[in-house]
Amino acid sequence: MASRFTYSRWDGTQRGFEIDADSLLDELADELTYHGDINTAMRKMMQNGMRDVNGNQMPGLRELMKRLREQREQIQERGDLGGVYSEIADELNDIVDEERQVAGSNFTLDMLPDDLAGKIRELQHYDFESPSAQQRFESLMDKLREQLMQQQLDQMSSAVQNMSPEQMARTKDMMAALNEMLERRKNGEDPQFEQFMEKFGDFFPENPQTLDELLEHMAQRMAMAQAMLNSMTPEQRAQLQQLSEQLLEDMDLRWQMDQLSQNLQGMFPQAGWNKQYDFSGQEPMGFQQAMQSMQDLSDLDQLENLMKNASNPASLAEADMDKVRDLLGDDAAKSLDQLSKLSKMMQDAGLIDQREGRMQLTPRAIRKLGANALRELFGKLRKDMVGQHKIDATGIGHERANDTKPYEFGDPFRLDLHGTLRNALRRNGSGLPIGLSPEDFEIERTEHSTRSSTVLLLDLSLSMPMRDNFLPAKKVAMALHHLISSQFPRDYLGVVGFGEIARELKPESIPEVSWDFAYGTNMHHAFTLARKMLSRQTGTKQIIMITDGEPTAHITPSGEIFFNYPPVHETVEATLREVMRCTKEQIRINTFMLDADNGLRRFVEQLTKINKGKAFFTTPDNLGDYVLVDFLDHKRTMAGRR
Repeated sequence: MASRFTYSRWDGTQRGFEIDADSLLDELADELTYHGDINTAMRKMMQNGMRDVNGNQMPGLRELMKRLREQREQIQERGDLGGVYSEIADELNDIVDEERQVAGSNFTLDMLPDDLAGKIRELQHYDFESPSAQQRFESLMDKLREQLMQQQLDQMSSAVQNMSPEQMARTKDMMAALNEMLERRKNGEDPQFEQFMEKFGDFFPENPQTLDELLEHMAQRMAMAQAMLNSMTPEQRAQLQQLSEQLLEDMDLRWQMDQLSQNLQGMFPQAGWNKQYDFSGQEPMGFQQAMQSMQDLSDLDQLENLMKNASNPASLAEADMDKVRDLLGDDAAKSLDQLSKLSKMMQDAGLIDQREGRMQLTPRAIRKLGANALRELFGKLRKDMVGQHKIDATGIGHERANDTKPYEFGDPFRLDLHGTLRNALRRNGSGLPIGLSPEDFEIERTEHSTRSSTVLLLDLSLSMPMRDNFLPAKKVAMALHHLISSQFPRDYLGVVGFGEIARELKPESIPEVSWDFAYGTNMHHAFTLARKMLSRQTGTKQIIMITDGEPTAHITPSGEIFFNYPPVHETVEATLREVMRCTKEQIRINTFMLDADNGLRRFVEQLTKINKGKAFFTTPDNLGDYVLVDFLDHKRTMAGRR
């Protein structure tokens, strides 16, 4: 029998997993950034689980299915279906022994068959001399009839208890009416479900609202009974079938039940009619224990199927949490309940939208992902490299530095009142009036606000994910976009993704960008597109290229894509000619290499020699450091030149 757990309904006092939408997005960030799809990232989280705001690990579907399979194995390794017959056989032997005490030596009792069905058949026609033994036998037969009926008809369990001949006849009528309903539906007629429920509704305490609801539940129950038969040895199966024939002597009733089973198998072919379980335990199970074990195994199978096929969190809401709690424990039920609410939680927080059955990130979520990426990268930087991003040069501009200095002749008189008064009080002490002198003046520093135009070239070739370079490169792109949009709103940032070909990307769409599955690293096309984008911009212009491979593709004069690996002279030359055009238009190119391959190194040396930009040999771990520091250094350099 399955393990049972003590549980109660949630009343608000029990401690569960504590999750909020923002922490959920943080947990999803890497998977989302890597795959470029919130739906894929959410499915990964559902599989792996997550940590809540308190650091508690919430099990995911993979862990829950592991527990589920362990529970299934425990049931099968503990029980023996042969106990179904041993329990009945032991009771019959006691009844026969009691009859012998009254009847003495008896030829009929001595010649009883060894098999259970045969023994019951003979005893059904035997004239008992012991009233007590006869009563015990009749009670056993009534109990077995009820159990056999309940095995097939779960929802009718209350109606088949203590069945009288009249009740058995009414059960037959109900079965016939049910098959007639199915026949009417098959012929396109009104099945008359309401009329059926008015007459036979007492058979169905679950009160199904539709015919489909009733039939689905009955199909599950009959399939479970069939699975029990399938799980028995051929000898055990023959015994149960003979027993059923002996106890359910009404041929019309058996025909109606067989007819219903055939109809349901045709309507619900996926209900598991051919399923069987390998019971290998030594503990004999009685009939009720066997049926409970089959019920638990069936519930476990349904739950596993639900978790296997869950494409999004909302689909998990179909699980019966009380059953989950009963089968796998309170912790599993809480986890599954929380998993089922993930998408709604993010939707309520304005982080995702539902469009055509799929989840999509909102602008708020995209901004938050960029801010998180920027915070993560800045958190790794040494304070003496970036700090608060101050610059030495001061001047008149639009960007305040949020810093002050003593006034010097020639400075713009942007008086910082608090600092000035503090200096006067420090010099003269407290008291009124406050006397000011020129040495007390404190002014605000300002940064130069020279506009910068940047195009980021992001390598989307297949080698990037294969070498684990794709995720850090995307995070750098997201961080750079957030830095520019939040700190330098007058600057321009364009993004070009390049693989076999290059294409312009909207900066806000970077989190949802994925790699190209075609081979090719078309830097030539990327430089061409970046140059055209920068031609429409003002200020200083630069290209930042992040790549892990040398140029292996270019666009021919006829407009066709040419690819070859290793790189050929034509591709390298076409790419360098585009570098020259960028250089003539005063576009600086800084290259960040994620692979120290000699071929890439030689190419970048040629590129840098032509353009006079910078080249950095980086790793996925320090790529963000280099890119962001270089960008900020560039801003400082521009400010210093004014």
